[in-house]
Amino acid sequence: MVEKILSGMAVPSNRNQSRKGRYGSLAQVVQALKPSKPLYVIYPDVIAQTAKHFVRAFPGKALYAIKTNPDTQVLDAVVQGGVDAFDVASLEEIITIKSRFPAAEIYFMHPVKAPEDIRAAYFDYGVRNFVLDCKEELFKILRETDLAQDLNLFIRLALPKNDAAMIDFSSKFGASRAEAITLLRETRNVANSLSISFHVGTQTTDASKYAAAVAYTVDLVRESGVRIDSLNVGGGFPVAYADDEMVCSVEECVKEIKGALRRHGWQSMPLLAEPGRVLVARGASLVTRVELRKGETLYINDGIYGGLFDACDWLGLKYPVHAISCDRPYDGDMQDYRIAGPTCDSLDMMQGPFALPYDIGIGDWVIFENTGAYSIAMRSNFNGFGHADSVSVYGRKK
Repeated sequence: MVEKILSGMAVPSNRNQSRKGRYGSLAQVVQALKPSKPLYVIYPDVIAQTAKHFVRAFPGKALYAIKTNPDTQVLDAVVQGGVDAFDVASLEEIITIKSRFPAAEIYFMHPVKAPEDIRAAYFDYGVRNFVLDCKEELFKILRETDLAQDLNLFIRLALPKNDAAMIDFSSKFGASRAEAITLLRETRNVANSLSISFHVGTQTTDASKYAAAVAYTVDLVRESGVRIDSLNVGGGFPVAYADDEMVCSVEECVKEIKGALRRHGWQSMPLLAEPGRVLVARGASLVTRVELRKGETLYINDGIYGGLFDACDWLGLKYPVHAISCDRPYDGDMQDYRIAGPTCDSLDMMQGPFALPYDIGIGDWVIFENTGAYSIAMRSNFNGFGHADSVSVYGRKK
């Protein structure tokens, strides 16, 4: 299937970033370009290898969550790694995938979809996989597809609160237990295939949460008396942003999933997953420049309204950082800094702390590592600071 996708791949121009060339290392990029604006250094080979690792470890179909990073080089690398299906949330994402990979399978997994987008997805782009978490959304899907008989429907569950996640994904979407049981019974007869989906929460650091979610699902489905055709375990697979950070591996999460399925007699249940962050986070670095230093605060040319939203004070993801200077060596001493973004908004702050050279100053570059997930996708042009170029470095990160 991947070969079919690659052979039919269209190659439109990238709308978001301009490509200035290819380089052998990040240091070479900075030395050559001396970037005055934020710059992404993308590592396609790292992304492809990470995707290949996930595909080998997960015993089912992987759907890349395009929201994580829709950059065309990233999409190509994910497909090169063996992912041949995509989790999308909007018609624009559907168009992005179909324009580049016409043969790719698409899963429209936003629980609340515009009627026009459902109709276009089904009739114009051949989408047959849709999620829902309430009766009204089911009726909307049936109406906009003209009561199609070939719908593959997923009922999204709300799980018990997950304190081991950076963001709990059952606070906004998902059917309660009683609602899900009713939906299963009402949807079975109108679906070509009927499945359950859930999401344990982003950056879930406790692998046992997957086992608990599986147990919850099995019990609920059995109470409904309805047969399901597959189980979508969503995303949430965590990334170790720093080398010394302790998070559960994909293998540990899969072990918990498989163990729970086996204990409950569902070992033959077909599985899907929606990996996003875990595939691409380590596949990019963000180069920023210091515009001013005030004591232990560095003012840089990117921030939470640009590529560093996950580092904002209320989420507090601590990207690994290091500094590059083109005109002098650092003296070796380090200290902790907080970092301010370029906009006039006082919320545009990242407390960190970020360990950087004691003698860092104006014109030096601060490199944020592992910014392949969400950074590009969530950029805005607030205050006119949105522009970022990108370059590629092939091979291993150096």
